This record gives sequence, C-alpha cells and structure tokens, in this order.
Amino acid sequence: MHILLSNDDGYLAEGLTALADALREHADISVVAPDRNRSAASNSLTLEMPLRAYPASNGFIKVDGTPTDCVHLAITGLLEHEPDMVFAGINHGSNLGDDVLYSGTVAAATEGRFLGLPAVAISLVGSNPVHFDTAAQVAVTLLQQLINKPLPQDTILNVNVPDVALSELKGYQATRLGQRHKSEPVIKNNDPRGRIIYWVGPPGAEQDAGPGTDFYAINAGFVSVTPLQLDLTWYDRLNALADWLPKEPGL
Repeated sequence: MHILLSNDDGYLAEGLTALADALREHADISVVAPDRNRSAASNSLTLEMPLRAYPASNGFIKVDGTPTDCVHLAITGLLEHEPDMVFAGINHGSNLGDDVLYSGTVAAATEGRFLGLPAVAISLVGSNPVHFDTAAQVAVTLLQQLINKPLPQDTILNVNVPDVALSELKGYQATRLGQRHKSEPVIKNNDPRGRIIYWVGPPGAEQDAGPGTDFYAINAGFVSVTPLQLDLTWYDRLNALADWLPKEPGL
C-alpha cells in the first residue's frame, strides 16, 4: 500500500515526523506538506498563482500552498505513483466539533476522497501536546483495521487522541461532532506604527459535549473516531424549504 501523508502544521512539524516514522514500517509513504504552518486553512485551494514543490532535507516534499493544495498536487500528477489513501496529521492540537470546518488537517483528508479509499485525519488533543508516539500508534492500529475490515470508500475518519501515554488510553469510541460556544472576542491591539490590528480570538468552550460526542470521549480518556461526509445537504429540511420558497419567480 502507498499512503500519502500531509498536515497543516508544516513539513517540519513533530507530529508529521512521528506519523511518517510509524506508518513507513507498514506501507510505502510519500509526504507532501506545506512549507510553513497553515493551520485553519480549511479546504482552500490556490488558483491565482502557481505552486512550487521542493524536496526537503528530511525527505519530505514541501509546497508553498495549503494542505488541500498539497494533497491535490500529489494525487493529480506530482507523485510518480498515485497513492492509495491519505493520512493527515498528527495535528498539534484538537480538531473537535466545529473545528473541522476550519481545520487544514481535516481538509487534507477530505481532499483524499478522490483516491477511492478511506482517508484519516488524526489530531493530538492539547495546547502543547507531547505524546505523539501515542497518536502514531493509534494511526497504525486504524490502518491495520482498515486493511482487515475495510470501510466504505467514501469514508473520512476524524480521529482525536488524548495526550496521554498509550497505556493510559481507555479505548476507542465512535462519536459524532459536538459543538462549541461562539468564539471568544477578537483581540484588538496596535502595530508599531499605531495602526489598529486584530487577532482572531480563541475558540469557544464546549457547548454540546454530552455522551456520544467527540468532546465527551476525549474527556473520558478515549480515542474519538468520527465518520465525516462531504454532502452537507440537510435532507430533513428539503420539504419544508420547498414549501417556504415563493411559487413565482418575481417578488
């Protein structure tokens, strides 16, 4: 099996190195990652300027683009041999609940859906996580599980791992995405020339975090595994929306 690895923390990130070291013992790997931190890039694709890819000293390929750019390039001609599936991560911090809408790590995995095999985004929960070896072993376990018991081809797994030693993990739980409260206010400041600048505030606290959610699993010491889909249609609202829409094209 040939696995493509990417991330949003950049090609020098500790989590990416840990993931590569763990998976190369079980598959051929290619690593194509951003040349710098591109956290929260979501599914953005660069269209208005060319992209450049360079071999890095650690054997990875670095790209001056987003995580989605990296995976898109890799599966549409950058690599000599097309990969079979994508692992994205190990992200430095969680991707829980609403985070998946912004996450470049999750975006790298979702871009891998074109390959016809499940894609996996894996994150290590914590503001300064350290147990990347734990998350790497989780990645290996899930890879072996995917090989032995394949999931549907359009499956995207969003995996969050508590930042603890492997022996302290309670197990795995299939979860749904929870929800956060709205983000904290922006941080207003001045640059050295006195001009007003703004920093985006931290994410909101947990709101919908009860049993069955990814937040709940992590807080209980379990690995959270959430199946994601790209079809965002709210099917239960289709009929109500059809009744709500005007019957004539004019006002």
